[in-house]
Formats: sequence, structure tokens, C-alpha cells
Amino acid sequence: MDNILARIESLGYKLPEVPAPVAAYVNCVRSGNLLFLSGGLPIDGERKVIGQVPRDVSIEEAQEGARIIILNRLAVVKQEIGSLDKVKQIVALNGFVSSAPDFYGHPQVVNGASELLIEIFGDKGKHSRTALGAAALPLNVAVEINLVVEVE
Repeated sequence: MDNILARIESLGYKLPEVPAPVAAYVNCVRSGNLLFLSGGLPIDGERKVIGQVPRDVSIEEAQEGARIIILNRLAVVKQEIGSLDKVKQIVALNGFVSSAPDFYGHPQVVNGASELLIEIFGDKGKHSRTALGAAALPLNVAVEINLVVEVE
């Protein structure tokens, strides 16, 4: 088993099946040693984090949604390169939070994703980041996240 996969399992998580794109795009495009991952949604089988933060979804629930997304994005990376041990650096993370105009805790929500990446990859998981609010997101999800990942 890969070291990173073992680390994920030791944290109490597992990678889901790679989600199929829901529109006219692909999950990942490779350019040189960079993987550009499309926005992932907080959906894992029947588990879905739906609605606006904090009206319908608590900050803690939205953070869990962000972790679900990271796991499904890492499943895409694994499918693309065969092993998560080939990840050299999580370069950038862009997080979008469905929220009311007077909610300003977007960074707190996106921390769910950022902190998990650092737990999994250590220094390789440290990344640049944007955390934005949105009036609405696809399928009424609470959070959407895309990544740029450097690989071997």
C-alpha cells in the first residue's frame, strides 16, 4: 500500500470512487508536472452537504464537506498518476462557499480542506489559497473546491 494511502486510512478516512463529471468538463488536466483539478463537490454516495452556510449548514458541517471534497479530489489524483506517493506539492486550493451576503467565515470553512491536506501530506500539503463566498453553487452544495497539484 502507498504511504499516503496508509496515512489517509490512519486518519480514519478512505478514498471514495472517482466521481463522474456532471457537465462538459473532465476531472483533471495534466500540463507538464502540474495537475489542474476541476471543482469537487461534497457528495459521497448518499452523503451530501447541501445548502447555504450558516443558514442551512453549520460551519462544522461545511468543514466536513470540504474534507469530503479533498478525499474525492485525491481519488482523482490517484487515478491520474497511480499513487499518491508521487505528489510533490499541493500548489493551490480555491474554495467557494455558498453563503449569505453577511457571512464572512469562508476561510474557516475552507480550513477543513487545508488542514486535512497538511495532516495527510505534511509540508507537501501546504498551499496557496483563495476562499470566496458565492450566492449559489452547482447542485446547491455548500462548498466547492479545486486544486493544482505538482507531481513527479
